[in-house]
Amino acid sequence: MTTLKPTALAERIDGLDYLRGFALLGIFVANMLFFHMPYVYVDPYSWFPSLRDEVSHMWVDILFQSSFYPLFAMLFGYGMNMQYEKAKKTGRPFIPMVSRRMAVLLAFGIIHAFLIWPGDILITYALMGFLLMLMLRLPAAALASIASGLYIIGLGGLTALVWLGELLTPDGSLAEYADITSINNSIAAYSNGSYWDVTVQRTADWLFMNTSSLLLAPVMILPLFMIGAAAAKWKLIERADQQWRRWIFPTVLGLAGGLSLKTLPYFSDHMLTASMVQDSFGGPLLTVGYTGLILLLLRLKLFRTVFNPVRMAGRMSLTVYISQSVIATLIFYSYGLGYYGKISVGTGTWMAVGIFAIQAILAGLYLQKFRQGPLEALWRRLTYGRPGPEGR
Repeated sequence: MTTLKPTALAERIDGLDYLRGFALLGIFVANMLFFHMPYVYVDPYSWFPSLRDEVSHMWVDILFQSSFYPLFAMLFGYGMNMQYEKAKKTGRPFIPMVSRRMAVLLAFGIIHAFLIWPGDILITYALMGFLLMLMLRLPAAALASIASGLYIIGLGGLTALVWLGELLTPDGSLAEYADITSINNSIAAYSNGSYWDVTVQRTADWLFMNTSSLLLAPVMILPLFMIGAAAAKWKLIERADQQWRRWIFPTVLGLAGGLSLKTLPYFSDHMLTASMVQDSFGGPLLTVGYTGLILLLLRLKLFRTVFNPVRMAGRMSLTVYISQSVIATLIFYSYGLGYYGKISVGTGTWMAVGIFAIQAILAGLYLQKFRQGPLEALWRRLTYGRPGPEGR
């Protein structure tokens, strides 16, 4: 078997790029529900009128929802620790450099959230990145232990409170409900409104989604960053090929345990508690399974060859992520083709796969000439005051 070695760019690790690419695909499939319908305001377990949509949603919910953003978050932490280790070796100040990087990322996120799509994650990543950079002096074991405590106590405690609330309600459930007013406002703005109407609705959607999630980010996103940074200190991905046997057990456990927890809402009367367990614990557990499975499959030359375009997309993840939002909103919003609310869940899912496939192919063509994606190069220039590397 061939070892996963760094690419021609000195610090590139192929395994990281493959994982980023698959994370981008999984996130896009999950996000597609938010692009073409008012998903954030509906009860997804009772909303869909047809059995086909119900089944399609179930598979997206189990296999993709909340199972790929943890991978992307951990890879973010992995990459930041690599920058920290490089700064230590070169003697360059780390905190000022990363502060500039996070400030630029925050600016990207603000533009993305309020001018393109409200489901942005970059604002949260930037804010949590400011906290992570202060923790990277800690050893790997300390990072992993603190992260586990934050996550389990924070989200586990919140889940326990919701479970208690469901026990005390007369019908035994705190089931989600459809916000009809917000649903109608979304359909009106995104289907037929002007760009200003869409912008107003985007802002309302962002506030609705982030009022609580930003408060929860220190116990939901930051721990994932920290676990990724700990994994980088242990060099788990760089050593995955040589230590592949160690990945078998977590892969099997992650896939079996994660899929079991991800199906809970479809077999439980306590819908809100089951949904929280599904997302908060089933999702990250399935992430571990997916990560191990991908790393094990990367030992096969055929797999690496077939999915090499996915690696190319992973090399320019910021560009791919933002461009997914641009493409999807131009397809669904009124200032584009106006297909908002007019396609099935299955159609949206396959559209996401098809768009990502085209992005991956184009990324490969672009990287034949340039070493960075266009937004990655802009990010570097705004951070360091100089352009990114050109050519090969």
